[in-house]
Amino acid sequence: MTFTPHDFRRLFATDIVNGGLPIHIGAALLGHVNLQTTQGYVAVFAEDIVGSYQQFLNHRRTLRPDGEYGDVTVEEWAEFEEHFDKRKVELGNCARPYGSPCRHEHACIRCPMLQVNPKMLSRLAEIEKDLLLRRKKAEEEQWRGEVDGIDLTLTFLRTKQAEAVRLTRRPVAALGLSRPRSQ
Repeated sequence: MTFTPHDFRRLFATDIVNGGLPIHIGAALLGHVNLQTTQGYVAVFAEDIVGSYQQFLNHRRTLRPDGEYGDVTVEEWAEFEEHFDKRKVELGNCARPYGSPCRHEHACIRCPMLQVNPKMLSRLAEIEKDLLLRRKKAEEEQWRGEVDGIDLTLTFLRTKQAEAVRLTRRPVAALGLSRPRSQ
């Protein structure tokens, strides 16, 4: 097995966030300005999210009188799980916090919470091509507000493209896990 110092940095980030430290504090410890950078470092698994949520609820209940909290109902649990199902969008994953609605009504290109799946780079290229055609039409019609809006969307789109490309170039850390033998 070979590890680089950066591998340990990623393991540290995963450990502190999955251990319950809020991600914004983890980002500050790692020196990240953007939370998405820290989210890229952290390996989060669905069962960890559920476990962290249950741990949080149990801790809160110990701090409050018993009568204030009841058991989680089937409906409450279904709502919790539904939130994470609704975070899956065409281009990737929405990282909005639990219990918060999508403020952008799923117009995610401008949303800072969208994490683009690198597999969707070709779809981003299609969207960019469509935006450029719409921008040309808006210029011809002298719709200045439309041009400004499209320019803003293009800026967000290109930032998300660059981030997705960066993720495709990130080397895979060799952690020494067993792999199937080639025959």
